[in-house]
Amino acid sequence: MRKKGYKGRCEKRTLSKCQDVCRTYDVIQSAYADMLQNNPDVKEIRCNVLLDGLSEGEYTSDFVCVKSDGDLMVRECVFRKFLTKPMTVRLLDASREYWTNHGVIDWGIVIDAGTEK
Repeated sequence: MRKKGYKGRCEKRTLSKCQDVCRTYDVIQSAYADMLQNNPDVKEIRCNVLLDGLSEGEYTSDFVCVKSDGDLMVRECVFRKFLTKPMTVRLLDASREYWTNHGVIDWGIVIDAGTEK
């Protein structure tokens, strides 16, 4: 999850399954975008989707995907070292609740291997 309008360094990529330019902000997002692009069960990828009306502020979900069966899949990318931070936990809970309230069952977290310094 990122704050809407996040100004950090990003990599702009064109993916065939993504209608817009996909902006990735870290190695986890970049690697996971490649995995989604190569996954035959994923029909469409949307990056940095605004969570409209979130009480925590204006944040975006990292990936919202349409699977081949038409269901949505949401993934949030987080570095392992941030999983114990209260704000990270609060935002992930808010994202899960937001998407659950919108009928999404397949919500998950993508974490790194914990090797970065």
